[in-house]
Amino acid sequence: MTSLTSRDNPKVKRWIRLAGDARYRRTEKRALIEGPHLLAAALQHGVKPITVLVTEEGAANAEIAALLPPDAVVLGKGVFRAIVDADTPQGVAAEFAIPDARKATGNTIFLEGIQDPANIGAIVRSAAAFGIGRVVLDRACADAWSPRALRAGAGGHFALAIAETSDLAAEIEAFKGTVACTVPRGGMALAEAPLDRGAAWIFGGEGSGLSDEIIRRADLRVTIPMAAGTESLNVAAAAAICLYESFSRSAG
Repeated sequence: MTSLTSRDNPKVKRWIRLAGDARYRRTEKRALIEGPHLLAAALQHGVKPITVLVTEEGAANAEIAALLPPDAVVLGKGVFRAIVDADTPQGVAAEFAIPDARKATGNTIFLEGIQDPANIGAIVRSAAAFGIGRVVLDRACADAWSPRALRAGAGGHFALAIAETSDLAAEIEAFKGTVACTVPRGGMALAEAPLDRGAAWIFGGEGSGLSDEIIRRADLRVTIPMAAGTESLNVAAAAAICLYESFSRSAG
């Protein structure tokens, strides 16, 4: 193992930038994960880290030590904290290449204008749990590969394909199958929606919801029934409910 103790080291500066700069991540096609759970999930899905970063305390932890390659880089605690943005760093992180989404297959969800990375990650986590093969985000969405989104995804990012597009409407039009979207009111009840086995879902931003243009692309408009006086659901919660409904029907 090699050891780095200065924040001025060019490699450390690069990792700090990868953690904090979405544009740089897109250019480099690289991202950082933090914590043993995410590192184990990446390895389980065949994603080999480019570099594994660990603190001395992390290397002394049996769970983390079992995940470390011989060429892991040991960082001082202060340097490690400068790289990761978790409130309570777990002592191990890794740089990896963002997987290529072009060969994706399976069910799809489309995301428009979702700006909270934690919501992006939670939707990815639900998508992986309910058999979705591909997630397509428009450019107004938060970066799916940001540290916050990766933490919220809990490893789901490595179980499916994630793509970004500048033309979400065209991606929806190209989808072969039924496309459903959620609307806060006026749609058919979720339980009554004729969802086929390969149906895709569209989910919109936390405040504004879906644009009229994207709603027009959907074959079905669905409203989740809620108690009187309840205005709306968090988009990640709504996505989990809809994806479970589709999954339970296909599984049954």
